[in-house]
Amino acid sequence: MMPAEDLDAEYPEDDWLSLSGIQHFSFCKRQWALIHVEQLWDENYLTAAGHIEHQRVDDYSESELRGDVLSIRGMRVFSRHLGITGICDVVEFHRSSRGISIQGREGLWEVFPIEYKHGTAKTIDADRLQLCAEAMCLEEMMVCSIPEAALFYHKTRRREVVELDDSLRDTVRADFQQMHQLLSRGSTPSAKPSKACDACSLRNLCLPELMNKKSVSNYIEMRLHEFVTDD
Repeated sequence: MMPAEDLDAEYPEDDWLSLSGIQHFSFCKRQWALIHVEQLWDENYLTAAGHIEHQRVDDYSESELRGDVLSIRGMRVFSRHLGITGICDVVEFHRSSRGISIQGREGLWEVFPIEYKHGTAKTIDADRLQLCAEAMCLEEMMVCSIPEAALFYHKTRRREVVELDDSLRDTVRADFQQMHQLLSRGSTPSAKPSKACDACSLRNLCLPELMNKKSVSNYIEMRLHEFVTDD
């Protein structure tokens, strides 16, 4: 959890991070740093499929009003407190007496962001953290409260409603704080090889298998020690 004195701090726009980066950071801190610190990228079939699906979803011209639900696609959001900016796939505004007013629209509306994802629901919180960060941006921008939001997975064609509780919000704050620190230092964490590396598009750039090899410096130190011992 961020210290109380940091909760009201604001980052200048030049220091804002990509909101979607928290999904990479949660999956692998080294992956995030390779992309956002070292500016490296490579595609695989998973990332390519995800880009195609998001191009369809993020088309602002497809925004529409159906009954009491206004759906806005490709809505840009930001948070000065978190120091982030990004695009929400879809933000639904549900007409409700408990909602907020929207310029150019009659009545009151509750805010409900939806993030579209390739594949199926994951056991880790990477997607949920990204969704929570989007909601926190909307809360700051629109001065409202968003208790829950949803993830839509293309493979299952179903929504997963996510409760945006304090634990999830604290993790969002802590992760972005650490990301800001890593970026300011230009630091890339070491690889921690796991089964997840097999699905990473940056595997050939990260080379996690080298972490299991002895480093050159350690090899030289070992040989010098053997030389001294033999004498």
